[in-house]
Amino acid sequence: MWLQIRRSIALAILNGDWPAGTRIPPELVLTQHYNTSRMTVNKAVQSLATEGLLQRRTKVGTVVTERARERPVMEIWDAADSIRRDGRRYGYKLLECETIRGPSPLHAAIGVDDETPLVRMLCLHLADNRPFQLEERLINVDAAPQIARQPFETISPSAWLLAHVPWTNARHSITARGADERIARHLAIEVGEACLIIERRTWNGDLPVTIGRFWHPGDDHSLEGNFRPSW
Repeated sequence: MWLQIRRSIALAILNGDWPAGTRIPPELVLTQHYNTSRMTVNKAVQSLATEGLLQRRTKVGTVVTERARERPVMEIWDAADSIRRDGRRYGYKLLECETIRGPSPLHAAIGVDDETPLVRMLCLHLADNRPFQLEERLINVDAAPQIARQPFETISPSAWLLAHVPWTNARHSITARGADERIARHLAIEVGEACLIIERRTWNGDLPVTIGRFWHPGDDHSLEGNFRPSW
């Protein structure tokens, strides 16, 4: 629950609804709003303060910091948000979706036993009707049991996971690779053209949740972050 609250507050900050200097509602108000305990709300707020999005000020309360809109490269973001923040029109297509049962190399890749059901998806995110990101997604059904009832023709797995499945740890890798015939076809680029690839793995405690591999045309994507020393 605290991760859901943390995500809700962070989105309000990062999308500009709560600009720098805004005093966020007191914890008692947030407790009533989210219908949970004050300890749960405090954990969410404290985690955002630790990361520098919020600052606790004596006699003032908790306020949004000047650094809050600096978008970390390693933060977990949905493609739709990136596209809309750039003022472009977002589109989405589900290309493939299947449930995998029984032994497969994918079970070893995500780190679960061979009897665990997995959902594999391939989907395309578009900006102004042009391919922006090709998403390869593998999801552990044990970590997201509601997934079988979701209409992924209308909502992307990234957006659904961020909204409904908690995670405690994430690992990213960033590589560059030439597009093979399949990737080139979906991204409408030439075979061999450079792509930026972000692979993300998440866990909830010790339970693997998902692996996402995100392909971007190399001439239409960049990563940017602003950092300050911790001393």
